[in-house]
Amino acid sequence: MVSAPLKSIAGEDVGSYEFDPADLAPGINKQLLHDVVVMYEANRRVGTVKTKSRGMVAGSTKKLFRQKGTGRARMGPKRTPIRRGGGHAFAKVPRDWSYRLPKQAVRLATRMALLSKFEDGEAVVLDSLAVEFPKTKTIADMLRALGVDRESCLLAIRNPDPMVWRSGRNIATLWISPCVELNAYQLLHQKRLVVTRDAIDFLRKAEG
Repeated sequence: MVSAPLKSIAGEDVGSYEFDPADLAPGINKQLLHDVVVMYEANRRVGTVKTKSRGMVAGSTKKLFRQKGTGRARMGPKRTPIRRGGGHAFAKVPRDWSYRLPKQAVRLATRMALLSKFEDGEAVVLDSLAVEFPKTKTIADMLRALGVDRESCLLAIRNPDPMVWRSGRNIATLWISPCVELNAYQLLHQKRLVVTRDAIDFLRKAEG
């Protein structure tokens, strides 16, 4: 069994949350987690770099002077890469770095990353979370009471909640994600995990 402290929004101990690790994943495959994180990082690359080749630089294609009879080394046009102002020999062009791993592998990696947070003691389960008005102090006080305010933290909630998101968007170290958008990159990027009880219940019952 895997357990995590169950706390209220005020940081008070309510009990512990225990579950069978097999509910999330059969184990933790570090290679799969690595491959999925590399995929997410590659998909974040913009790939808009561009430099001019010799064919894109303005100038004549005529040789600067004749090949023989001048006593100088032979020289091509002014656009040659070896001259100042010429084009690049191997010019950079826009490139799409994105790719996708199999969908089942990505989903399994998310569940493995979630399980690793509980096994490493980096997860805290919230009994409930309700925010009536968008106020940063509400979420900041909660993180301070839970003891996760000094580290990067991921707050996982059951459904998209505009009040929670607007209350926590100004906290630089906090990421907020509903269950349907949760992925391995978010879980592994942030040091601590705060997840609501209804959210972890949903993730345990969801198909991998």
